[in-house]
Amino acid sequence: MSTWPYRIAREQRAIRTLLVGAVLAVGACDDDADDAYNPVEPPPPSAQIISATGPITAKVDEYRALLGEPRNGGNVVGPAPSGRREVNWDGVNGANLNSNTFPADFFARTTKLGLQMATPGAGLRVSDTDFSDIATAFGDVFNPFSGTKTFVAVGSPITDVTFEVAGGTAPALVAGFGVVFSDVDVANATKLEAFDKAGKKLGTFVAPVLSDATGHSFVGFKFPSAIVARVRITSGTGALGAQALDISNGGTADLVVMDDFLYSEPVPAQ
Repeated sequence: MSTWPYRIAREQRAIRTLLVGAVLAVGACDDDADDAYNPVEPPPPSAQIISATGPITAKVDEYRALLGEPRNGGNVVGPAPSGRREVNWDGVNGANLNSNTFPADFFARTTKLGLQMATPGAGLRVSDTDFSDIATAFGDVFNPFSGTKTFVAVGSPITDVTFEVAGGTAPALVAGFGVVFSDVDVANATKLEAFDKAGKKLGTFVAPVLSDATGHSFVGFKFPSAIVARVRITSGTGALGAQALDISNGGTADLVVMDDFLYSEPVPAQ
């Protein structure tokens, strides 16, 4: 009996096997191509940075000019067409002073500047004694930059700042934010971290170490447009408290307090 029909069947099966393998190979190549084609997410825009230590007044004024005029007070409902907002703590009085219960929304609801704060620590505190009422030694360490009052998060070096349209409750974005710090002893520890509304980090901006007895340091950043939804402030390496000692007093932690906050006019988050 002839084997020819069987040979044809075998050859047809072999051809089908080759064709299936070719299709699978092409599919695998396509999959590899898809995996390889993961375009890198574009980096955030660059920010202009102003920082200083020692006599910082001229640099703080330079940053004010960068943010723009005028200074919009708490009676200006936002968004204002131009200018900036500032917090300097000197209007804080009564039960909100020298207490760990300073309201996190004070500069959104009481003084309407469009700024909210939060901390993972025990609370927020504004002092007119350089915090010497917590520990006597602090009076020789911390100095205010403007007025007589300074600010700190108690129980944590972290303060998170978010923004609203001034005089309202709508979430807002800013282009720039800056802080005056007192007694920065450790390099690269005191810093601002900026995040967009999706939570993506836009940059880290470090305050320089103090260079004279006044102990003041400043850092501020400004992006070309309003893209910052949150700023995380890290003030030193330790938490202020009655049992804490600063490096200046023989302790192991760099305790840092804050004075002026400066930021561009908050605009609605689109």
